[in-house]
Amino acid sequence: MLNPDCTQPPLQHSRTRPGRLRPAKHGLKLGFGVVALLLASAASSNSAQAGGQAPAQLTIDTTKIVSPVSPTLYGLMTEEINHSYDGGLYAEMIQNRAFHSDWEGAAPWDLVRRGDAAASKQLDTSTGPSKVLSYSMKLSVTAASPTSEAGLTNPGYWGYGMRPNTTYSGSFYAHVENPEIGPITVRMISNATGAVQAQTQVTVKPGPWARYEYKLSTSKIQPSIANHLEFTVAHPGTLWLQLVSLMPPTFHDRPNGNRPDLMERMAAMHPKFLRLPGGNYLEGMTPENRFDWKKTIGPLLDRAGHRGPWFYWSTDGFGLLEFLEWCEDLKVEPVLAVYAGYSLDGTHITPGKDLEPYVESALDEIEYVTGDTSTKWGAERARDGHPAPFPLHYIEVGNEDYLDGSGSYPARYAQFAEALHKRYPQYKLISTDGNSEYLTKVNSDVSDEHYYKSPADMMDLVHHYDTMPRTGGPKIFVGEWATRSGSPTPNFGDALGDAAWMTSMERNSDLIVMASYAPLLVNVSPGGMEWPTDLIGFNAGTTYASPSYWAQCLFAGHLGDGTAKSAISGENPRFFYSATVSSAEKVLHLKLVNASNVAQPLSLNLAGANGPASATVISLHGATFEATNSISDPDTIHPIESTIPVPGSAWPYTVPALTIEVIDLPIQ
Repeated sequence: MLNPDCTQPPLQHSRTRPGRLRPAKHGLKLGFGVVALLLASAASSNSAQAGGQAPAQLTIDTTKIVSPVSPTLYGLMTEEINHSYDGGLYAEMIQNRAFHSDWEGAAPWDLVRRGDAAASKQLDTSTGPSKVLSYSMKLSVTAASPTSEAGLTNPGYWGYGMRPNTTYSGSFYAHVENPEIGPITVRMISNATGAVQAQTQVTVKPGPWARYEYKLSTSKIQPSIANHLEFTVAHPGTLWLQLVSLMPPTFHDRPNGNRPDLMERMAAMHPKFLRLPGGNYLEGMTPENRFDWKKTIGPLLDRAGHRGPWFYWSTDGFGLLEFLEWCEDLKVEPVLAVYAGYSLDGTHITPGKDLEPYVESALDEIEYVTGDTSTKWGAERARDGHPAPFPLHYIEVGNEDYLDGSGSYPARYAQFAEALHKRYPQYKLISTDGNSEYLTKVNSDVSDEHYYKSPADMMDLVHHYDTMPRTGGPKIFVGEWATRSGSPTPNFGDALGDAAWMTSMERNSDLIVMASYAPLLVNVSPGGMEWPTDLIGFNAGTTYASPSYWAQCLFAGHLGDGTAKSAISGENPRFFYSATVSSAEKVLHLKLVNASNVAQPLSLNLAGANGPASATVISLHGATFEATNSISDPDTIHPIESTIPVPGSAWPYTVPALTIEVIDLPIQ
C-alpha cells in the first residue's frame, strides 16, 4: 500500500508507510420493513418519483449466460496494520506481554506502589525462560505489606474488554529465588472507580523458570473497556516475569486464538479465501523485518517478534499456523504469499545465488502448509498441533513489486516460478508488478492489481475491465482495493463507490478470479490507526460494521455462478448494476446501485422469470455521501429487508437516490 505522493503504474494504487446473513437462503437478515420508494405501481409514478425522469430500460435474459462467475471471487486480505492482529483479531489482551524494549523502555508497563510500598523495575538481559526470550522484567520490592502492595500494571490495548459472567485465561513465566515474596495477586480494576472486576492469586515457587496459569472470572459487572490489569505482591523480594498473557474466550475455543466478534464479522462476509500474510507485512521495511515464517511457528516461548512496517512491534503470536487455522475456522482457503526478495525501504535481493535461500524458504513454507507428516516441514506442522495438511491452490510471489525501482522483479519472479513449478506444478502462481509485457512469458497465471480511489474515481473505473482480452494473458486478482474518503471507516459515498466497483468485478468475473478489500480491520482507539479507510472498526470491547462492510456482505452473499445477458439504456451516469444467476437454486441476483441524488426509475424486462411472483429486496441507504457508522453510533446505516410483488416479466421499478439494493427473484 502506497502513499498518494508515490509514483505508480496507471490505475494501480497502493499503500506504503510514509517516509505507507443470509435471511433464509439469500441475504442478511438484519431487519424487516417496507422499504420506502421501492416499487411504483406504474411507470408514470416512477417518473414522478424521479422528478419527471424517463425510466431507463433494463433488459435481462436469465436463459442466456454470457460468462461464468468465479466461485472464489470474494475473499479477505489483512495485514498487521491499524493493530489488526496485536490489539485486534489476535485475542491476546496484554500489550507488550514479552517486555519488548525500545527508547521508551518496556512500555506500557508501569509500577504499582500502594501506601508506603517501595519497588523498582528494570529489564534484566541476563535471564529469561528461553533462548529467544532470554531477558525478563525484574521487579525488586524493598517494602510491601498486605495493605501496601507493590507490582506491575498494564493498560492493555487501549483497555480491556470485560464482560459479565465470563472467564478469562491467563499465564506467565516467573522466577523467584526465595518464597518470602509470597503469592502474586492478579486483579482487573476499573479505571474510573477502582472497583475490582475480577481477581485471583498465584503461588510461585523458588527455582528455575516455570510457567504458571491463572483464571479471572467476572460476575454481574457492566461491560466495559476502561480497565487495567495489575500483578502485585504483599512482601519484599525479587520477581522476574516474562510472556505475561491474558486471553478471553476465543472463536471455537481455539488455544492462542481469535476474537469471536471479529471472526463473526468476517464469516458474515461469505469469503472464499484469505490472502496471507498480506501486503506490506509480508515484505517488511527491510529483509530482516520481513514476515520470516519459520520464526513465527512453534511454542510462543520461541517467538521473539519483529518490527512491523507500520511503526509498532509484532509479537508473532499470530504466526503462520494461526493464519492457516484462521482459514480453517472460516472454512476458506489460503492464498499464500511468499517473500520474493523486495522490501519497503527499496532493498532487493539480487537474483541468482543471493536469492536462493529465499526460494528455498518459500519451498519449505509450502511444504509446511501442504506436506504430509512424512515430509520434514509437514512433520513440523504436526508437532505444532496440526497433522492434517491445509488446502492450497494459489501462491503469490511477493507483494506490490511494481514499486521495485531496480526492475529486478521479472528475474526474481522467474527464479521463484522455475523452482515452484518444478516441485509444485499443481499450484497457480500470482505475480505482483502488473507488467503485462512479460507476464505471459514467465508463465504467470494471475496478476495481482491494487486500486485505492475516491468515490468519483472508483465509479469512473467500472468499465476498465470490460474490453480487456480474455485470452493470451493471466487472470486478474484484485488483491487490494477500497474506495477511500471516510475515516476511520468508509462513509456511504465509499460504499456506493465500492458497490459500483463490485458490479464491474461481477460482470467481468470470467477475467477477475479473486478480489479482496483492504485494509479489513482498524482499532479506532486514539493512536490505533495508521491508515484510513478500513472496513471493520473495533476497540477493546466491541466492533461495528461500516456501510461498505454491509455492501460487501450483500454482494458476496447474493452471487450466482453465471452472468446473465443484459442491456441497459437511458440510465443516469452514476447508476450501476449486475445480474448473476444461481443455476442450481434458480434465482436471479440483481444488484442495483444508484449513486445519484435523484431516484432512478427503471422499466425492467426479464426473460426467464416465473411470471407473477414475489422478490426479496435488501436495501442499503444513506442520506448523504458523508453519512456513516461509528463505534458510538454503529447502526445508522444497515440493510433493510422486504418482500415485493413482481407483476410479471415486465414491470416498473424505482431505485431511490443514494441506495444500494439486492433483489433475489425466482426464475425458470
